[in-house]
Amino acid sequence: MVLDQKVIVVTGASSGIGALTAEMLSEQGAYVVLAGRSEQRLNEVGGRLKGAHELALLDVREPEQVKGFFHRILETHGKVDVLLNNAGYGIFESFLNTREEQFEDMMDVNYMGIVRCTQAVLPGMLERGSGQIVNIASMAGKIGSAKSTAYSASKHAVLGLTNSLRQELRGTGITVSAVNPGPIDTPFFNLADPSGGYVKNVSWFMMKPEYVARRIVKLIDKRKEEIDLPRLAAAGIRLYQLFPRLADRISHRWMNQK
Repeated sequence: MVLDQKVIVVTGASSGIGALTAEMLSEQGAYVVLAGRSEQRLNEVGGRLKGAHELALLDVREPEQVKGFFHRILETHGKVDVLLNNAGYGIFESFLNTREEQFEDMMDVNYMGIVRCTQAVLPGMLERGSGQIVNIASMAGKIGSAKSTAYSASKHAVLGLTNSLRQELRGTGITVSAVNPGPIDTPFFNLADPSGGYVKNVSWFMMKPEYVARRIVKLIDKRKEEIDLPRLAAAGIRLYQLFPRLADRISHRWMNQK
């Protein structure tokens, strides 16, 4: 019952991991605010939730929209107990074939979206001396691979922000958490990998979205600071951090499946 009546905001909640996690949080008794850009898909997800919740259109690229959204939430509920920064996307393309505006937009959504939402909720959390900020990063934020320069750079930025903010907020009662998943079987790849080639190459390694959502709910419940998924990837990340150049050479063929 730890999550009972907690006000939890989930961005990017109209599909994939965000939608599933919102459903599971609702089952745990949380009051979930589902935010996303697609009204139709938000309504579809909301129709599956049995607990108290609300839906809100939100584009994390729009600063004034973000400020207005969180102002309304705080005016209505008086607090945000947990902010789950899940909004994000990727495009897998070679560096030279990735347009400058694609680099900018991925950074704007994946990184600056987190900055904007976190700045909106953090003052209230500090005033109450409690709260949790959960950032959905990626294994790509720890290990780079070919044809993901823009996406990986944005997720490295997310982890840099998360780790620094965690240090800054120690002792305040606020937990700052990172979730670093490998490939997940979600609509993410409809845009990231429209040819289906990457998905085919890593299908054996892809995680079920239900598994990842359960782990996110557990991280929130236990107020854990970080999880790497799956366990095999977690072991690989530790090896990479110890021997980055050696791991680069060894993992080149296995990592570059795009």
